[in-house]
Amino acid sequence: MNDYPPIQLYIDGHWREGAAARSLPVRNPATGTVIGQVACAETSDLEEVAAAAERGFAVWRRISAFDRYKTMRKAAQLLRDRVEPIARLMTLEQGKPLAEARMEIMAGADTIDWFAEEGRRAYGRVIPPRQHDVYQLVIKEPVGPVAAFTPWNFPINQIVRKLSAALAAGCSIIVKAPEETPASPAALIRAFIDAGVPAGVVNLVYGDPAHISSFLIAHPAIRKISFTGSTPVGKQLAAMAGLHMKRMTMELGGHAPVVIFDDADVALAAKTMVASKFRNAGQVCVSPTRFLVQEGVYKDFVAQFVMHTENLKMGDGLESGTTMGPLANPRRKAAMENLVADARQQHAHIQTGGAPVGTAGNYWAPTVITELPTTGRAMTEEPFGPMAIINPFASFDDAVREANRLPFGLAAYAWTRSARTAQQIAACIETGMITINHLGLGTPETPFGGVKDSGYGSEGGTEALEAYMNPKFVSQAGLL
Repeated sequence: MNDYPPIQLYIDGHWREGAAARSLPVRNPATGTVIGQVACAETSDLEEVAAAAERGFAVWRRISAFDRYKTMRKAAQLLRDRVEPIARLMTLEQGKPLAEARMEIMAGADTIDWFAEEGRRAYGRVIPPRQHDVYQLVIKEPVGPVAAFTPWNFPINQIVRKLSAALAAGCSIIVKAPEETPASPAALIRAFIDAGVPAGVVNLVYGDPAHISSFLIAHPAIRKISFTGSTPVGKQLAAMAGLHMKRMTMELGGHAPVVIFDDADVALAAKTMVASKFRNAGQVCVSPTRFLVQEGVYKDFVAQFVMHTENLKMGDGLESGTTMGPLANPRRKAAMENLVADARQQHAHIQTGGAPVGTAGNYWAPTVITELPTTGRAMTEEPFGPMAIINPFASFDDAVREANRLPFGLAAYAWTRSARTAQQIAACIETGMITINHLGLGTPETPFGGVKDSGYGSEGGTEALEAYMNPKFVSQAGLL
């Protein structure tokens, strides 16, 4: 069992099985073998967890921002202290290399710290009145119990943003974590429990995603929804939340363009973007995917990008030196097979990779495809895997047109030595985030979210905290 613990629900201060004692298997994507079991919540469990979150909210909102800050900072330190065993669990269940798992956990601790500090500074304001004896105040209050739905690609990172913002604002939360990667989220929740968060404030459930989401979103105790996942599912949940007038944050799919101009530092761009593209085997919402390279440097960039790609070491994430692990599940492997087959039919060139590796686990060779027309499926569908598509462009307008062609607008990248070009591309690309000449996305203090079909709201920066608070206007005249 590789020291993989049985994973239970956490409801109202207690770890336990679901009411029917059902469970689902957890598999190691490097081997395909079952390594553990995760408990499943039933309707009665969901009723209990919603009631617990409501009671927890009544307690937590009355705790001062300063005391919430102290508890959260303690949880962050506990997470750092436990990085090695949690990283091993994450690699076992998700597949990413240990080094990436450690980075995710340490970044999660930083996120907790930042939101803890920011919660102490969630200031209201005083509005100058029109009468001399009137005070006009804006007070920020926590929105209420939160239901958070998170995916398997970053088992801690995707939860910790929602969890930290909610707790810093004074909200309670129910985390519906991924069944495929349940142990590392449970370890994150345990850090908060051990730090002293009261019963009912933080809760954790697993089970049938459709049943849990439909139940919690409709439940009158839940006042805020936060979802990270695919655009089709996000639209369904947003429609459901809208029916019940629930506040939402939606961080949905992407298909990030990378624009490489003729004057770019090609060597630096190729090396940096390979590391970014194949991080977590490309299973990243902001993963660079459509590489648009100006004709003057196209051949040079392709050659260097392929060279760095072929230098990656693929293998079990627990093995020393591994730089890219397996895909997290067989579904992603099947998706890669279909997209590559379609690219071949479209007469694109497979520069490297393009095939599964070995017979055990979900390994797929890091893949570089060039000259794939826009009719290719991978030019429209988010690959969410180790696939980079590189095409040439002639003019600035050509690059912008292709970058904005799709309904997605989560992240974008650009490389140029020209300050003017950098300013223009930042202004013209329709995206929630763009980083130019380096990798600068995803720190706790910066906004993290998209536009168009990539969702709305932010999972980072002060904007994220605002989504968990209601502004209340108070106007009071002087008493006689």
